[in-house]
Amino acid sequence: MREVLNVQKQLIPDLIDLLKKRYTVLNHILLMGTAGRRTLAASLDMSERVLRAETDFLKEQGLLRIESNGMTISSAGEELLASMEPMVKELFGLSAMEAQLCQRFGLTTVVVVPGDSDISSFAKRELGRAGANALRKVVAKNDIVAVTGGSTMAEVANELNATTQLKGICFVPARGGLGESVEFQANTIASAMAKRIGGQYRLLHVPDFLSEDAYQSLIHEPNVKEIVTVIRQARIVIHGIGDAVRMAERRKLGQATIDDLKKEGALAEAFGYYFNRDGQVVHKMHTVGLRLEDIQQTETVIAVAGGRSKGEAIRAIMKFGHEDILVTDEAAAKIVLAE
Repeated sequence: MREVLNVQKQLIPDLIDLLKKRYTVLNHILLMGTAGRRTLAASLDMSERVLRAETDFLKEQGLLRIESNGMTISSAGEELLASMEPMVKELFGLSAMEAQLCQRFGLTTVVVVPGDSDISSFAKRELGRAGANALRKVVAKNDIVAVTGGSTMAEVANELNATTQLKGICFVPARGGLGESVEFQANTIASAMAKRIGGQYRLLHVPDFLSEDAYQSLIHEPNVKEIVTVIRQARIVIHGIGDAVRMAERRKLGQATIDDLKKEGALAEAFGYYFNRDGQVVHKMHTVGLRLEDIQQTETVIAVAGGRSKGEAIRAIMKFGHEDILVTDEAAAKIVLAE
C-alpha cells in the first residue's frame, strides 16, 4: 500500500489531497453525529461553497444523507471510513509515527490519530474513540478496570458502547477526586463507563489530595480499605496524563511546592506522582488508590493523552517505562519524537 501511495503522490498529487479532504469531511460528520453545513465549514476552515460541492458528491456516492436538520453519515459511509483507516494512517504519516513510538519506548501498541486535540474538539473525540477501541481490544469478562479522571477520559467513556465482550466488567476509580468539574472526576467517569456498557462500578468517596494525618486515618477506615483493595486488583488501568505544573495548580498545592516542582524539572503528572523528563519520580502526594507499585504490577496499562501541549509530559511518562499501550494524537506524537 505504501508503494502505491508513493507512486500516486508523485504522479497525481492532487488525488491524494482530494482523498484527504473527503476523508476529513466524512470523519468530522461521523464524529458530530448530525452536522450543519455552516458549523462543519467553520470546523474544517473551509468555505461553505467548497464544502457544498464535496458533500453533494459524497451524497451522490451514497456516503451521506442530507436532510433539513443537517447531514449524517450513511452505513456505507461508516463502512468506507473503517476500511480506509490503514490507508489514512499512511496518508497522514501516522503509521510511521506509531512504529517509531513502539520501538523507542518498548510499547506493545501505539495508536496515533490525526490532528491536535488542544485546538480541535474533533481530534479530541477521535482520541476518545481510539482510546475506547484500545480498551475494548484488551478487556476480558469479569475484569476490573481502574480509570483516572480528566476530560480525555470523559471522551473515552462517551465512545464506549455495550457489547457482549464488555459485559461483566467492573470499573473503579484509580484515586479520589480533585473537588472540581464533577463530570471529569474518576468516580464519575468510572460510573459512566459502566453504564455505557451495562457493567458494574464501585466508587471511592475521598479527596485526591490529603494531609499525612488524613491519609493515615482514611486508609484504615473499613469501607475505604475495602474499595482500595478492589482497586489494587485491577488487571487493566486506563489513564490520562497531566502537565505537572498545571495539575499542581489545580490541586492548589501552594506556590512553594509548585516552585519546587519547577526546580526539580517536573513535566508530567499521573496517579498523584510527578515525573521529570527522564521518567523519574520527583514528587508524590498522599492519595488513596493506586500506588506506583500497583501500576508496575498491572497487566495492561493504557495511556490516552494528546495535544501539542502534552507532548513533553507524554514523553516523560513513556520514559517511566510501565505503559503497554499509548493512544495519542499527531501533534503530541511529533513533540514526543522530536527529542
